Amino acid sequence: MRKSYDFSHARKNPYAKRLKKPVTIRLQSDIIDYFKAMAADTGIPYQNLINLYLSDCAVEGRRLALGWKK
Repeated sequence: MRKSYDFSHARKNPYAKRLKKPVTIRLQSDIIDYFKAMAADTGIPYQNLINLYLSDCAVEGRRLALGWKK
């Protein structure tokens, strides 16, 4: 390993804005089971499936319809 490196010609990572940020989220166990079953069928990790679903909701501008019962 060198003692110093020359970064004068370095450029920013073009994918830096697309990096994922780890978060803690509480999900019901049946929701996790649903995505884990889907992951077993598709071969895609369940965390990626959840991310894809939430990304689709954000892109499509879906809103949750909440209604409180009287």
